[in-house]
Amino acid sequence: MPPLWYRLLIVLLVPLYRLRLWMRSRHEPDYLSELSERFGPFAPSHIALSHMAPTDSQRPVWVHAVSVGETNAAQPVIQWLVDQGYPVLVSNPTRPGKARVRQLFGKYPPSQLESLFLPVDREAVLRPFIEQFQPRLVLLIETELWPTLLALLNQQGIPAMLLNARLSEKSAAGYARFPSLTRPMLAALNRIAAQDEETARRLIALGARPDTVIVTGSLKFDLQPPPDLPEQVIQLRQQWALSGRRVLVAGSTHEPEENQLLNIFKALHERFPDVVLVLVPRHPERFGSVAALITEKGWPLARRSRGDAIRPDTPLYLADSMGELWLWYALSQMAFVGGSLAPTGGHNPLEPARLGVPVVMGPNTQNFASIVAALEASGGLVQVTEVSGVYAQWAAWLQDESQRVSAGKAGQHFMQANQGALQRQLALVEHGLNLVDGSP
Repeated sequence: MPPLWYRLLIVLLVPLYRLRLWMRSRHEPDYLSELSERFGPFAPSHIALSHMAPTDSQRPVWVHAVSVGETNAAQPVIQWLVDQGYPVLVSNPTRPGKARVRQLFGKYPPSQLESLFLPVDREAVLRPFIEQFQPRLVLLIETELWPTLLALLNQQGIPAMLLNARLSEKSAAGYARFPSLTRPMLAALNRIAAQDEETARRLIALGARPDTVIVTGSLKFDLQPPPDLPEQVIQLRQQWALSGRRVLVAGSTHEPEENQLLNIFKALHERFPDVVLVLVPRHPERFGSVAALITEKGWPLARRSRGDAIRPDTPLYLADSMGELWLWYALSQMAFVGGSLAPTGGHNPLEPARLGVPVVMGPNTQNFASIVAALEASGGLVQVTEVSGVYAQWAAWLQDESQRVSAGKAGQHFMQANQGALQRQLALVEHGLNLVDGSP
């Protein structure tokens, strides 16, 4: 089990977290179900009940992803498991992540795919949860590691795999500060599929067993847009009369990026009056403050949450909705990917690249350092040092259509050249399932 200091820390933090959720539940009743899912007692589970027969052939595969991005990356893995006939339990620690699971897999009955919040990392809570579900295999996405969870899985002989593992230099330094916590966690993993060589080296240095680590590439290169996306784009372009306009998308933005972008957009709009800027804040709790900022800056406010349209005289649109980032990128001619002017490490630029949309990012891209560097080298992305660079690059692409199209095609070619991680990671999952089932 984890060191005593960690267990005591969790004991101290849990009541505070529980109180916070309870306070929220007084005004938002759906938080009551979150309380029971995170702390117990756990409600009867359709998946758990389905495998209480003498055979364990219906024990679920447990997939754990943090939020929207990780859930999107896990989507093809989850879909493959469902298609193979395995019941799947999907857990998330965040509300946006859980909402994304519902959007992607809501058509399946709970006996086939169940979505829950991850219980807190405390033995008294996790042990009955694991006993109730009896997972045959646990798949953790990227670097979502919990010491008590992994220790309990290891104790009970339940194999755990880390898929699409990504570890930046900064994150590795943080893990290295707590070797008594980190080394047992990594050693408990049966297989680690690393996105790149740098991640593999860092994980081994931190305590992962070298024979368990394999470099497979990133699942995010195998991203597939929603199948109905082309139809949605055609419909909106017609409804909103966008054929004569150029759309710029600022996706997954953080404070103070919206303010910075609104400042440069004034000059850009004066120079190119046909353009419309779509702002997509990363976190839903900031939708209201971004709307207030737009009004404060003197722009007319059009919001997705109200069902507003982009009209011929709409210069700015607030995409305050969840799960529609693919749509906004598909409508656009160029994109800024947020978290890169703000000091948060940046977000994934591969979605717009997959759609042939050229990308601008700021200097803070530590979270996707190798991907950003490679995409920039391909010509599909331009990295700038400050917001004025975003203005300059957008203006250059608006002025020279051939340059913009060339950059978009370069990004698409880059994506195609790096695909294949999904099949490599599915092969690892299939091998792990065969071992559990006793197959050769």
